[in-house]
Amino acid sequence: MGIVLAIDLGTEGARVGAFGTDGDPLGSVHRGYPTSYPRPGWAEQDPDDWWSAVVDATRTLLAQPRCAGAGPVVALACATTASTVAVLDAAGRPLRPALLWMDSRAWAQSAATATLAEEHPVLAWSGGSDAAEWLLPKAVWVAEHEPETYARAARVVEAIDYLTFRLTGRWVGSQMNAVCKYNYDALAGRFPVELYAALGVPDLVDRLPDTIVEVGGQAGPLTAAAADALGLAAGAPVAVGGIDAHVSLLACGGASAGLVSVVSGTSSAIVAEIDPDPAPVLTTEVWGPYPHALRNSRWLVEGGQVSSGSVLTWAGETIMGVARADLPGLVAGAAAVEPGAHGLRALDTFMGNRTPHRDPRLRGAVVGLTLGTTREELYRATVEAVACGTRAVVDSFVRAGVGCERLVFSGGIEHNRLWQQVTWTCSTARRRSSTATT
Repeated sequence: MGIVLAIDLGTEGARVGAFGTDGDPLGSVHRGYPTSYPRPGWAEQDPDDWWSAVVDATRTLLAQPRCAGAGPVVALACATTASTVAVLDAAGRPLRPALLWMDSRAWAQSAATATLAEEHPVLAWSGGSDAAEWLLPKAVWVAEHEPETYARAARVVEAIDYLTFRLTGRWVGSQMNAVCKYNYDALAGRFPVELYAALGVPDLVDRLPDTIVEVGGQAGPLTAAAADALGLAAGAPVAVGGIDAHVSLLACGGASAGLVSVVSGTSSAIVAEIDPDPAPVLTTEVWGPYPHALRNSRWLVEGGQVSSGSVLTWAGETIMGVARADLPGLVAGAAAVEPGAHGLRALDTFMGNRTPHRDPRLRGAVVGLTLGTTREELYRATVEAVACGTRAVVDSFVRAGVGCERLVFSGGIEHNRLWQQVTWTCSTARRRSSTATT
């Protein structure tokens, strides 16, 4: 008997789940935290809020009857949003708010990486440049715009690295995040210090995790301080996790050829694994293929949308003022609207485009509005915009030689049947061999 604790830091909050050692789910608890948007294109959170939410959720969960009688916590593992960057002092305390994954302020620093692709071949694995969301452009932005903060920083790390440190007291990085978000060379087992120097941050390597460990490896035992905060016994092993969406491949059968995992929530991450033989196609439309990101035997391809479910939230809750509990009625009404009959055209690029266009400066739009436009028509148009964005990513995978025979949906999309149906129809149109699973 015993409990395996899974910790997931999402965009809107932390969710902690408990599982028996036989895999039986025992329950989960979610605790939210705020996001601030100080300027257009900026998005920030407080790492202390992450930890407080994890502590509260863990204590609440373990007090529930099913967990209370299941034995001690015997292991922990974490997953987080990727490209959420914390700037910390030597004790792990934040020196400034963390730059959330959707923060696109580092677009100029991202563009600079594109000029270095020929000189630094490691950039070929990210499609010839780094995205504005990623750790490296954000670190360069902090160094250029907040030099005093950067100089004081002992660590510039991903959210997963921060959480691992809070649990173990060790700066152990996930190989997945390192490969996918700060250009770690997993084949050579080294950081691209020459690339960092070319971007003006030669000392960034000293601020990154001390050790990079593959997903599923052990970061270390739970410290007494962390155990006391969480209400656990010290010493349980803490496994190295990774990017929340990317590890979904393990849950939906990632070894299957032609499988694409479409994880759609606030944003959408679309990921697949491919064999390294024959040599993967290198393209500027998608991110990857990354060597040894999830499994050392395969390479990972990534695409996505910066804003997907968040666009639907904007339309339904922010603009129309529909309470979240009442959204099913709005969704049902939008499902009754005849496709194409509303005359609206919308773009999902509210916070820029990840793939295939790679432009963080793009913004959303809705055209064709009339005085007779209904809220159901507007909502359906935003659903269609998000679905077409997903289709664009799937098409870029096909052009890169990635098999897309089976699409597996997960995340917030599972609670919105209209979003599922329109995305499936849009992404599989003219591709009769494709199937989708929800």
